[in-house]
Amino acid sequence: MSDELQAAIEPPSLVSDPAIDGLTPTGTQSLARLNRRRLLVAALNLVTLVLLTTVFCRLAGHGGWTPLDVALVVAFVVSSPWNILSLWNAVIGFLLMHGGRNAIREVYPYALKAGEADPVTARIAVIMTLRNEDPVRALQRLRLVRKGLEASGYGERFAYFVLSDTNRPEIASAEEAAFADEVAAAGDHVRLSYRRRDDNAGFKAGNIRDFLDTWGDGYDLMLGLDADSLMGAPTILRLIRIMQANPKLGILQSLVVGLPSRSAFARLFQFGMRHNMRIYTMGAAWWAGDCGPYWGHNAVIRVAPFKAHCRLPVIPGKPPLGGPVLSHDQLEAAFMRRAGYEVRVLPEECQSYEENPPHLNEFTRRDLRWCQGNMQYWRFLLEPGLKPLSRFQIAWAILLYFGSFGWMAFVVLAMLTVFEVKPTSEPFPVGLGIALFIGMTVMSLMPKLAGIADALLSRREARRYGGWPKLLASAAVELLFSMLISPAVAFRVAIFMLGLPFGRTATWDGQKRDAERLSWRTALVGLWPQMLFAILMIAVLGPLAIWGLPMVLGLLLAIPLAVVTAEPAVGDWCRTAGLCVVPEEVEMPEDVAEAIGWRPATPLT
Repeated sequence: MSDELQAAIEPPSLVSDPAIDGLTPTGTQSLARLNRRRLLVAALNLVTLVLLTTVFCRLAGHGGWTPLDVALVVAFVVSSPWNILSLWNAVIGFLLMHGGRNAIREVYPYALKAGEADPVTARIAVIMTLRNEDPVRALQRLRLVRKGLEASGYGERFAYFVLSDTNRPEIASAEEAAFADEVAAAGDHVRLSYRRRDDNAGFKAGNIRDFLDTWGDGYDLMLGLDADSLMGAPTILRLIRIMQANPKLGILQSLVVGLPSRSAFARLFQFGMRHNMRIYTMGAAWWAGDCGPYWGHNAVIRVAPFKAHCRLPVIPGKPPLGGPVLSHDQLEAAFMRRAGYEVRVLPEECQSYEENPPHLNEFTRRDLRWCQGNMQYWRFLLEPGLKPLSRFQIAWAILLYFGSFGWMAFVVLAMLTVFEVKPTSEPFPVGLGIALFIGMTVMSLMPKLAGIADALLSRREARRYGGWPKLLASAAVELLFSMLISPAVAFRVAIFMLGLPFGRTATWDGQKRDAERLSWRTALVGLWPQMLFAILMIAVLGPLAIWGLPMVLGLLLAIPLAVVTAEPAVGDWCRTAGLCVVPEEVEMPEDVAEAIGWRPATPLT
């Protein structure tokens, strides 16, 4: 073990047997220290929740308690935890990056075991899963990954598999033709395989399971890619070297960021995520440690334990809440950790990309599929042998969507209080209500605010986003955008969740990724309930609707906002103006330019 890694672990003597010495399986962090961090974060979150709930109880109980007041408090408590943890993850992440600490030693010392010149000796399968996607586009991404790895000098260590679940005959024919062209262009020295299943049994997890049962024993590691994935060879090789240096590391991924887009919606969304994700993930990784999440793609996985221990069961009952597991990633992470292997997120921006939905309708369609999958997780909360933090990760995935449902329930209940008359002469504590409203708003925006501050504190970082004037202007527009679309997304999730017990289900199909116009008719079909609910809020609340102005406006303007932000011309204007620039637009790598098919028209700095 290197001196640098030795210094990263306290005390230095804890370096022999992780199981005996109280270290994580990779032997790089003290479990006692991680547990202390987890207790601290739990205490911070609980104290914050209690304080906020106490303040809200003072408001809700004004003039006496009623059953409606109690329901309001319950909805408040259900909707608050996600924002509270986001607040503390952002604070912790910001302190780690700007508080004079060595983030690598504090958060991911396992990465120090691997050297940049370490040889790649593992046998790696690069797998791309497809279902009714544009095959030419997907295989172009795979080709860029393959060429980068071949240029690295380690091309012989990799084999490539296209795993299709496509069930549309015209797309299946196009897949076969595109793959044949890819084989002809690659040459005989490249190992390329294509397999298409006749059904979608087990969804994506079933597709990968079929690969493992057929080919898995021939490989040490696998790199999973989605149809929209793109990864640079240096990032892939770094992840593999870290995996080789840590035999008890089961799943490893870096931050996955959005590719530059012509869609205004995608640009706005990924600009906010770009700042949010790095700060948030750094803070989360500080306490999650060896029980990290898995995001389902752009990750390197150790094949043998994944094949042996991460098979997903079929849930008793019928879909949508029974049957095959729709969202596989969090459960596979929990099962991998149960098997004695760490699951880690490298909290760095590397060359790991995906594409985001081009408009609000497509975004919510994808979100509903994730919602349905996460709602299946409750059956695994008592799964034998899981680590306590893995159970928390599963519960947290459920709470992500219950939080949206709780938020909408809170709004409905708050509207009903208009019809409630309490006999009291005590003046309502308006100042306390305003303070709580401001506090909750700032708390929900803290990861974004911390990410913006992170960029502004470094001249180099600000240049990566087009310079600080464009960064600030983009941040202001994105904050307004996120505040307006959040109610529309949460409302659709809440309505969908109400339908789940009655058999309402989402579908697993190809996703739209290119900028495209969204017709007013299509937007109306998908978003008319939001507009109708906003009109109802204004009618019921009258002047009091001003207290919920961001929500009312977000719901009322959901249709025009969806249409405008989907308009390619608006996206092109944003590109020309340098609005919501991401670093790849300032210095665009060749593989990114080839993947997206365009370059910035003018210098952005």
